Amino acid sequence: MGTHYPNPADIRRDWLLIDLTGLTLGRAASQIANILRGKHKATFTPHLDVGDFVICVNADKVKLTGDKLDKKFYYFNSGFPGGMKSASARTLLGKKPEELITIAVRRMLPRSPLGRATVSKLKVFAGPEHNHQAQQPKPYKLPF
Repeated sequence: MGTHYPNPADIRRDWLLIDLTGLTLGRAASQIANILRGKHKATFTPHLDVGDFVICVNADKVKLTGDKLDKKFYYFNSGFPGGMKSASARTLLGKKPEELITIAVRRMLPRSPLGRATVSKLKVFAGPEHNHQAQQPKPYKLPF
């Protein structure tokens, strides 16, 4: 008996809709990363992209516990001397909540071409509306 590896034609990708209202950032990001990788499927293969597409709505209503809103900082560098910028989690949540979710999920995925391809299946929106109705996403409740 050999190990069965799914062909690209065998991989079935669903579109899942996740509402982030009232969810904790880290817990939600870890579950979303698992869905993007495909770890919830029986056909999971570590070296293949078998995960589903994920649409996250209400990113501006995500929670951070403790003092993370003021004490957690995100750093960005343009690559030029003196080009380093920082933003607190409160600032990022107020200005670009989509970026906050994307950063959290991206850091839980592999740092490889596979991880970069996987994060492209994540679509994050600050409000309740999204522009992926044509894909008919299924509502998905995170299991915690």
